Amino acid sequence: QVQLVESGGGLVQAGGSLRLSCTASGTIFSINAMGWYRQAPGKQRELVAHSDSGGSTNYADSVKGRFTISRDVAKGTVDLQMNSLKPEDTAVYYCNIRAWVGRSVGDYWGQGTQVTVSS
Repeated sequence: QVQLVESGGGLVQAGGSLRLSCTASGTIFSINAMGWYRQAPGKQRELVAHSDSGGSTNYADSVKGRFTISRDVAKGTVDLQMNSLKPEDTAVYYCNIRAWVGRSVGDYWGQGTQVTVSS
């Protein structure tokens, strides 16, 4: 059993900041990668930021220079610092891990946290 819990979402004005946090727990053998995705109303879920176990990161072009992902694989945590927020950042943000559970590798998702940016 794997559980991912996100927190830190909320309502902010354009130009403001939020920090999202995610904690993974359960019968995880090892974590290969951690990341954040988001889904706006009427749109497909998209990658926001990703970090592999070696610390390499990648970001969606739309958030580069504004968002920073940080993770602690040993603790099973991943955060997303979001600065200079824009209305188009409004979405439900989901934490994701790719992990070995038992003898299988798979992707696991949190319940999502709402981020709303007002203009």
